[in-house]
Amino acid sequence: MDLPDIGTAAGATLTIDQELIYGDAYMRMIRASSPIVNDPVLNEYIDSVGHRLVSSANDVKTPFTFFMIRDRNINAFAFFGGYVALHSGLFLHAHTESELASVMAHEIAHVTQRHLARRMEDEARRSPATVAALVGSLLLAIAAPQAGMAALTATTAGSMQASINYTRSNEKEADRFGIATLARAQFDVNDMPRFFGRLADEYRYASKPPPMLLTHPLPEDRITDTRERAQAYPPLRVQPSINYHLARARIVARQAGIKSDAALDWFERTARKASPKIQNSFEYGKALVYLDTNKLDKAEEILTKLLDYDPNNNFYLDAASDLYIAKKQPEKAAEMMKSALLVKPNNAVISINYANALIESDKLDEAIKVLQRYTHDRPNDTNGWHLLSDANIKKGNSAEDLAARAEIMALNAQWISRFRCTHKPVSLRNLEA
Repeated sequence: MDLPDIGTAAGATLTIDQELIYGDAYMRMIRASSPIVNDPVLNEYIDSVGHRLVSSANDVKTPFTFFMIRDRNINAFAFFGGYVALHSGLFLHAHTESELASVMAHEIAHVTQRHLARRMEDEARRSPATVAALVGSLLLAIAAPQAGMAALTATTAGSMQASINYTRSNEKEADRFGIATLARAQFDVNDMPRFFGRLADEYRYASKPPPMLLTHPLPEDRITDTRERAQAYPPLRVQPSINYHLARARIVARQAGIKSDAALDWFERTARKASPKIQNSFEYGKALVYLDTNKLDKAEEILTKLLDYDPNNNFYLDAASDLYIAKKQPEKAAEMMKSALLVKPNNAVISINYANALIESDKLDEAIKVLQRYTHDRPNDTNGWHLLSDANIKKGNSAEDLAARAEIMALNAQWISRFRCTHKPVSLRNLEA
């Protein structure tokens, strides 16, 4: 006999369909107001980890979207409609993929257990105006984005996330479901209390703790509880994830806001005490620094070795495409991406790099064809629309350019604006930055 679904109640106040609508609207405003990381390789990586967890989670009722915000502060949050945001600073503090996954699993549990909706239902019992205030804020945001964003933050994900996270029962429930999800997804469950404990120790006496500890307090009893739960699972030996360390290296090289010399020094120092299994990640990081500082021969030497070792790795392929475009050899980049698509048909990273190389090669009709399929399959990815606009400008298709830019504006909640007739073409590397 099926037991009643107690943990995910809240349908009386807010339906799943309403959550999806509100989540989509809030995501559009976040794109307009926050430094979203539009990096195809990093997006593919966090998406793969996130959906590995979602496939092992209970009570999944919405699709999930994972995205990254460029911010060195440690933080993560979730809101209506299955949206989970990670700060890039998480990668600077999480030592393993399982530590990163433990944060993501916790946020996934906030969504699956409908903590925001349950909080709203609780508020609605005391004040029937709560839902009306949320809807009013969203409508105001359409007409006046800045005022609407402020009002929305006061009633939904921003302040509500903070308030639910201060609710000890919700935090413990998210930890409990999160650990179960980690175990089923074959991550190391002990990395949740290990990561939480290290953060608590590091910032115990800090006058200004990171945002994650303000919205996700780590009292000793919570760390102890997660440690005891983790110890109840059989030990699991998890090998270091090269893709996690490649993503981490990419963030150090391009998203951490440090100078190239400091990044190279970090790669050298960290590599000396790291496992041999992840040494290629530090070489990759150095190659990105060399590429971004126009030391192309040094970048090519490293990337050639990495591709010889792992020719189908998207981190390496993406960097090689950038390299050949920088060397004024876009045809070589396009040919490499075309061959890679035979191995990984319709892959997002390879497709967007292929389209970019085709544009740089002035093969505009081919590029537009690739990008039309890309934007059809991934309508919420602004990278595709930016490149489609760029290709149509070069082709002289003003109507198609305007249509692509309209999609970008809609994704960024720019409902009331005026098109300009001039538009400077953008490169994929600029979009990633």
